[in-house]
Formats: sequence, C-alpha cells, structure tokens
Amino acid sequence: MNNAEQLLKQIIEILKKDKMNDSKQVSIKPNTIPVGISNRHIHLNTADVEKLFGSGYQLTKLKDLSQPGQYAAKETVTIAGSKGSFTHVRVLGPERPNSQIEISKSDCFTLGIKAPIRESGNIANSGTLTVIGPKGTVIMNNKVIVAKRHIHMTPDDAYKYGVNDKEIVWIKTMNERATIFGDVVIRVNNQFQLECHLDMDEANSASLGNNSFVEIYKHN
Repeated sequence: MNNAEQLLKQIIEILKKDKMNDSKQVSIKPNTIPVGISNRHIHLNTADVEKLFGSGYQLTKLKDLSQPGQYAAKETVTIAGSKGSFTHVRVLGPERPNSQIEISKSDCFTLGIKAPIRESGNIANSGTLTVIGPKGTVIMNNKVIVAKRHIHMTPDDAYKYGVNDKEIVWIKTMNERATIFGDVVIRVNNQFQLECHLDMDEANSASLGNNSFVEIYKHN
C-alpha cells in the first residue's frame, strides 16, 4: 500500500468513526477544539504605527480577542497590491517588534501578490504590500503571509490532548459539511487560550463560524 492509499484509508476511518458517534453531543467529545476565524489583519510595530497614524500615536482598543492580551484596535488601514486593494483592514494590538500582514490565498489573487503559508513571525522572503494610513504610507516588503492553520493551547491542554509544541495534526469539522484539514500545527504557551485558528477561505469551504468546533486527530 502506497502513502496515498494509507492516507485515504485513515481519512475513511475517521469519517466512519464520526458517523457512528453522530448522536453524541459536542460537549462529551474529549478531542473537541473551539474554532476562531481570522479575517485579513495587520500587526504593527511602534515605528509603523507612527508612520501611518502620526508621531506619538498609540493604538486604541476596540475589543479583546480570545487570546489573552490581544485585542482588535479601532484603527484600520488600506492594503494595496499591483492588482487591487482592501480598505478597513483591522489593526490588531498590542504593538509588536515586527510588523506583519496576514491575508488569505483568495486575497492574494485580488491584491496581485504571492504570499507563502507560514507560521506567524516567519516572514523572511514573504510577500510585499503597500499600507496606507490617515497620516502616511508604508511599503511592507517581505512582511505578508498566509497564516498556517494552527491550534493555540496551554501545556496542560497539550498534555490532555497528547500532543507537543510544533506537532502537526489533523482536524475534522463537526457539521453537515464534513471536512478534514491536515497540516495543522500545535502551538503551546502558558499564555494561550485553547482555540483552533483558521482563515476565512478555510472556514467558508467547510461552513464554519466562530461558534464552531472541530475534532483533533494525531496523524500516525
């Protein structure tokens, strides 16, 4: 049996198992993970905040995000590529050491750029976009990625689910549009809140929303 056949067999077994357990409630499934959907957004360092919004400017919190200490700011910007642009792109706070833009693959086509699928912070040799704020413009060279799908969890969560930091797992949706996503990276930190992060493309393809759940499977 080749690798493709083995992969197909594993997927079929997961789907069979889920069908047998359809009558069970989500809350009793031990491998359940809540989902958070990420739309395109931007993280800024202090220098870029001042270039875009003015000298000495500080971001203003709009609302807290699910991850502790992270928030959506009131501020938005326009991002532009060679073919198109998006307005009202949300800035996320607090400020970071390095600026970074996270978009989806479909956004890449609209903007006319290529952006690699990477974990947050890994922006070397990535995409380039122009960012336009009310007070200035910044060309963000090698600072644009498509975020690799991932699961945030604490060390206690990692122990519970039997996984390790940077381990790659599968997830399966728990709705009428059964979908399995592979290549999901585990990210473990004491400050994290348990949540699986997907972008809008991934969520729409599987009919997922922010109140959805997925099941986690180890890839053997």
